[in-house]
Amino acid sequence: MTGRRESSNVNDRRGGGGGMFSLGKLGIGGVAVVAIVVLLMGGNLGDVLNIVGGGNLDFGANPASAYESSAEEDELAKFASQVLAGTEDVWTAEFKKIGKEYIPPKLVLFTGSVQSGCGGATSSVGPFYCSADQTVYIDLSFFSDMKRNIGADGDFAYAYVIAHEVGHHVQYLLGTLDAAHSQMARVSQKEANQISVRLELQADYFAGMWANCDNKMFSSLEDGDIEEGVNAASKIGDDYLQKKSQGYAVPDSFNHGTSAQRIKWLKRGVQLGSFSGADTFSPAYADL
Repeated sequence: MTGRRESSNVNDRRGGGGGMFSLGKLGIGGVAVVAIVVLLMGGNLGDVLNIVGGGNLDFGANPASAYESSAEEDELAKFASQVLAGTEDVWTAEFKKIGKEYIPPKLVLFTGSVQSGCGGATSSVGPFYCSADQTVYIDLSFFSDMKRNIGADGDFAYAYVIAHEVGHHVQYLLGTLDAAHSQMARVSQKEANQISVRLELQADYFAGMWANCDNKMFSSLEDGDIEEGVNAASKIGDDYLQKKSQGYAVPDSFNHGTSAQRIKWLKRGVQLGSFSGADTFSPAYADL
């Protein structure tokens, strides 16, 4: 994204400290494994707590310490800011087409731990979107974790992470996110998980839609970019990650979608590039 503008909606809290986070007997190591399953493109801190079985939160003081970022991390911070700017340009234009105003989210960069409008979290939970303060949170070390833990690497794979979280913000502005969460509170866990899958697949679609529109505006896509995104999508399906972590998959517990579903909806967004193909709520669940 050489030469692209950077967003003014970035709050750089790297090295600023935050809240300590523990999950009872699971410990931080256990959370880190589960976070890859649940929150790599997730967007809801509560999903982690539900999946790991209702851990106990303990937020305490975590004094800020001297922090020096590396040149590589600073480049990632610039890249994240440029991606956010691209989402601002695209979604402002796309919302205008449907007669709505796009209000951009904030992006908070942090290291270690952070306090959000949805509560405190550590980098172990991965990137997430908080609708309470309309902000995306990310510890940039997550990108190296993607490469090391699941073999997902490349600029577009990283942009996909950010664009997916911004996709949840798009859902919030359209009223989809709150409506889905309200419905999830009234149904069984299995049904709630299925609604969550629909939300996540739509956010994948919006990530693909952003890529399509951003490319039309800025000729941003390069050879291999979509393949990077598809590779990332293939590694973050609930089925793939559950089999990798525990040797088997439990379909009723899926809340982000299978690898095939995530690839399908990301590619659909890239191909169509408009709101017309974004409906993940009308199709039968088996047809997603």
